[in-house]
Amino acid sequence: MASYPVISFDNTEFAFEYKTDKQLKKASFLFSLMGKPWLVKMGTRLAPWSIRAGLPMNGIIRNTIFSQFVGGETLDETAQVAKKLGDYHVQVILDYGVEGKEGEENFDHACEEFIRVINYAGTQSNTLPAGRLVPFMSVKVTGFARFSLLEKLDAMMHNGEGTLMKKYLTAIDSLTADEKEEWHKVRHRMMRVCEAGLEKKIGVLIDAEETWIQDPVDALTILMMDTFNKERAVVYNTLQHYRHDRLKFLKDSYEAAVERKFILGAKLVRGAYMEKERKRAEEKGYPSPIQPDKESSDRDYNAGVEFCIEHLDRIALIVASHNEYSNLLATELLRKKGLPLDHPNVHWSQLYGMSDNITFNLAHAGCSVSKYLPFGPIKDVIPYLMRRAQENTSVKGQTGRELGLIKKELQRRKKG
Repeated sequence: MASYPVISFDNTEFAFEYKTDKQLKKASFLFSLMGKPWLVKMGTRLAPWSIRAGLPMNGIIRNTIFSQFVGGETLDETAQVAKKLGDYHVQVILDYGVEGKEGEENFDHACEEFIRVINYAGTQSNTLPAGRLVPFMSVKVTGFARFSLLEKLDAMMHNGEGTLMKKYLTAIDSLTADEKEEWHKVRHRMMRVCEAGLEKKIGVLIDAEETWIQDPVDALTILMMDTFNKERAVVYNTLQHYRHDRLKFLKDSYEAAVERKFILGAKLVRGAYMEKERKRAEEKGYPSPIQPDKESSDRDYNAGVEFCIEHLDRIALIVASHNEYSNLLATELLRKKGLPLDHPNVHWSQLYGMSDNITFNLAHAGCSVSKYLPFGPIKDVIPYLMRRAQENTSVKGQTGRELGLIKKELQRRKKG
């Protein structure tokens, strides 16, 4: 009979065990700054500009927001952070955090980097009770595909008829000869990355993108699952539940997995492009793809978690959430079904630098849990950092919650 420890996300001793007093005070200072929206607004404009202008900002950025949310500039630097997390039974999802570099040469380079990360992850053998130190790595299709080509395919698919795959194949047929050749290269890069993941036993997590390029990404990801997920989950799709159509898409993907006899890899997130999505829908005059309110997003997300845990024979689930209720819900559902918290088809994950109270308390309870750990040169990860800063300001109570927990732990240590 599986044992189920009591999990409390208020336990700051477990949450910050891996941080020194100095590191905690630094984090406290940073989150207090992020609690000032005017400051974040100014910083998110100035930082990218100062990097582009060649101003000597690297040191300031490295010692503040970069060290809080990023593993390092290189894989070697990031490996040190990963090993530290591993000491506390927390695994790592590596993310080569370079975004938006266009051109075939850059696309090929990104593909090689993804494969290099998988090869590195493959050398980090089963050093933890939950298995590998680096069980997954993250891939953005926009890292090796032209945005405007994805946009064109998506528009054609959106206007097409039939299933997602039928619309995809029709759209490919409608491309020019040059575009078909270009898309063939995109597909080949994706195949190479997934083949490396299969060979090294590393999961490949395909990131979600903006709604107006997501359909071809979904179709390509399902094709990869059909090829590589026959015996176990190698390829995972990311489903953003702040979209009102994703719960249905999850169920449709499951039906495809049953029909085609593959394992559906599903990484469930709430999402990261909400304001941009609403604004574009308004400007272009189409219905917003975003949920009407947070409650709807929470409802669909939790229903998605429940659906996946009901079908673990055919679904491998990653609960990628900073919501305490959703994370506890997954543990409760496993307990009700008499399944172990370290079930091989269930994994939890949070971003590095955030929600340590969730990650480390789950790890302490024996769950398979990781930190999403980006790395890359400061100038290249600036877009990622700006999103984290904005997210911590805009998510209601996120910064206050982080700050409160850090202060609580500093007080506990003082008394101790």
